[in-house]
Amino acid sequence: MAQEVRAPVRTAAAPRAAAAVAKLSHAQAAARFRAAGVKWTSSGGCSNRNNKRCTSFDRLNLATAKGAVALKKASRCALTVTGGTETGHAGGTYSHWNGYKLDFSPTACLSNHITRTYKRIANRGDGARQYRAPSGNIYAREASHWDVTFRNCGC
Repeated sequence: MAQEVRAPVRTAAAPRAAAAVAKLSHAQAAARFRAAGVKWTSSGGCSNRNNKRCTSFDRLNLATAKGAVALKKASRCALTVTGGTETGHAGGTYSHWNGYKLDFSPTACLSNHITRTYKRIANRGDGARQYRAPSGNIYAREASHWDVTFRNCGC
């Protein structure tokens, strides 16, 4: 006979621990992207997180990977990731290094989708035009790419 396992009872006095952010390996994220038709490129032809010429997905947040797949589905555009969790990007809590950001090639299809679908908000400190999705994800148009901060998957 199977024994029933009960979760501990949480009282008002017992604080809740912050939920851990699920992280992916490069191989796990690449498999998700491959299955969804999201492509990526690396100027160095590599995926080493510690080499700024590589495009790495090592320690990418699961929500960020899901967000990229949701963006591809919603936009119906070809998506190519040009920057991931590798070194060489700006720091901060919601950074590439911490798994919250991806860079995408700025195709006409993707640019039109972002600028027509999401709300235009104030420029970033560096002058990049920004757009906010209802999910809270932020799309910033840098000189050579879209820099996207995935606060959640938006799916």
